[in-house]
This record gives sequence, C-alpha cells and structure tokens, in this order.
Amino acid sequence: MATLSSPRDDVSGLRDELHTASLRATASRIAVLRLLRQTIAPLSHAEVTEQLQHEGFDRATLYRNLFDLQRVGLARRSDHGDHVWRFEAVQSGAHPTGEHPHFVCHQCGLVECLEGLEVSLPRGAKGPRAIRKKAVAVQLKGLCDRCAAA
Repeated sequence: MATLSSPRDDVSGLRDELHTASLRATASRIAVLRLLRQTIAPLSHAEVTEQLQHEGFDRATLYRNLFDLQRVGLARRSDHGDHVWRFEAVQSGAHPTGEHPHFVCHQCGLVECLEGLEVSLPRGAKGPRAIRKKAVAVQLKGLCDRCAAA
C-alpha cells in the first residue's frame, strides 16, 4: 500500500483534531485517522481492518470509527460502483466541497484519487440541479497501468 507522510500524523496532532471535532481520542480512532491520512487511495473497512489487525482492534470498533470520522468531517466515504464504502481522510487545504474525481480499474478494482483534477460544466450548461450544487461524484473507469500491461 502506498502511503504519504504528513506532519499531522503525530499522535498529539491527531488527538487535537479529534477533540476539536468533539470526538474522544481513543487509540483506535487515532490509528484509523493516521492510516487514512497516510494512504493515497480510499480504503474499505476490510482494508482498514487488515492494516490495523496487528493492533488488536475489533472490526466493529473500526467500522464505527470510520463512520464517526465521516460524520464529523474528518473523513469522506464513497461507493465506486461495487457497493463497498471506501473512506479517505479530508485533507486540510482540499477543495472546498472536499470532492475530487477517482479512477476505478474495471478489471482489478483499484481505486485511485485524482487530486488536482477538476471537472466543471460550461456556464449555462443544462443538467440536474445536483450538478450545479456540486452534489455529484465523478469517476473515470478503465484499465490501470498494471492491468493494461498484462
């Protein structure tokens, strides 16, 4: 799993963020938030559980933690067409709506964030109001580099 490091990964900074969001800073919440901050792609509950199994956290606790983080705005969840919720940290300085496109490999299921890519409609374009309010998710589907090379 590819990861990014951030100065906000330190425990005291994560604890402060959780307290600011009115959440108790439990060991499991700190671990989940740190993991989401360190990864470059959204993670499913199963992937979070796999990555944190060595720390002895219960699957149900991790599930509740993911939804708690999403509820207070520290994480975002998305479904990329396979009926699996995936979670990613909301990074400071991100797009105001927090939304960004994702690439989904239709062969292996890889999901990648396409940060920095913005999709916009020309002024006066017709479409559902949800699009104008930016209440949509954009996905690009195709073959990832590994599957395309196989």
